[in-house]
Formats: sequence, C-alpha cells, structure tokens
Amino acid sequence: MARPRKPLLSRERIVATALTLVDAEGLQGVSTRRLAAELGVSGPSLYNHFTTKDDILDAVADTVVSQVDLSMFDGDRDWRDALTAWGRSYRAALAAHPNIVPFLAQGPGRRPAGLRMADAVFGGMVDAGWPPAHATRIGALMRYFVAGSALGSFARGFVDDATAYDPADYPHLGQAHLLAERQHSVDEGAFDTGLRALVDGLAVQFAALAGVEGRPPA
Repeated sequence: MARPRKPLLSRERIVATALTLVDAEGLQGVSTRRLAAELGVSGPSLYNHFTTKDDILDAVADTVVSQVDLSMFDGDRDWRDALTAWGRSYRAALAAHPNIVPFLAQGPGRRPAGLRMADAVFGGMVDAGWPPAHATRIGALMRYFVAGSALGSFARGFVDDATAYDPADYPHLGQAHLLAERQHSVDEGAFDTGLRALVDGLAVQFAALAGVEGRPPA
C-alpha cells in the first residue's frame, strides 16, 4: 500500500504548527483557516481534534509550560533554592516563546502542564512551612514577575542613536544608546537582580512568620 503523501493530522502536529505561527507572527497570526493551510488540510478537519481556536492556543500554552523543570520540588531542597531554580526555568521557557505569554498569563485554566506546575509550586511551599494562603500568593507573584520579564526586552526599548538622548532633556541617559547592543546582559541581569530581591524578601517574611524560636509558621 502506498504511503500517504502528507503526514497524518494529529493533535501534536496541529499544536507544533500553531506554536510556529505564534512564534513568527504573534497570536493574531493564528486562525483555523491559516492553520489548516499551513497543515495542508481542510479547515473542518481541525475540529476532529480541537473544538475552537482557543482550545488550540490552550494546548500551545500548555506545551510551552511543559518545558519548565519542576524536579526541584521533588526532594528536600531548600525552598529558596527551589523557587530560584524554578523561576529561571520558567522564564527560559516563556522567553523562548514570548508571543504566547499574554495568552498563557491568563492562568492555568484546565491545562494539565499548567496545573501540574501550580500543584508543584504550591506543594513545595507548603511542605517548606509556608501557610497555604502565603503559598498561593507566592505562586501568583512569581507568575506575575516571570511573565512580565518574558514579555519583552527593557534594553530593546532604547534606540541606538545617541542623538535621541539630548542631555538638555535627559541628563542621565547619556549611555542609553548602548543598551540595545547589550540587550541580553541587561535583561538577564535585571531578571536575576529581581529574582534575588524577591526571594530574599520572602525569606524575611518567612523568618517573621516562624517567630523568634525558629518554629515553622503555622
């Protein structure tokens, strides 16, 4: 029997193609018509696998989140080290696909990988001694921080033309035109600085909750 000329349609192939479109053109680049054309199939055939466009984007978002390492919450690792390692892995996954971040930032919904991540972070913080309400807030604030940092580049917001920063108007931006060529170091440094400050601040709160005798907070 002759092999089909085109690969059989599957959820995995649809999601991979949709992610490629999102990476290249943003969320607005994905429509069922465009996706069907890229896959070389008819539009209605997509509905054998997904009910709506949002269902497809849900799967794309979950695929990105599935790349985040959660192993740091499996053992007895210090919660500060675990939170830091997870934050870096989380940002790396989102920074590789920044165009999906606005959709992903809406929350995990019913996405399995997103729910597994929420469960791991919450469980890790509670097991470390954080009260459940605080553990929930920690998961939320980390999502805000990581998603925000992955949305775009601070350094890229400055043009590389020195004449754009007249010292009469901007006396402190004489070196701003150099930021664009140092985008990676500026953005990575900003994230690491913020992550350390965030975790250090949480450590102060944790100590306050524990009390002077060093007991785990209730």
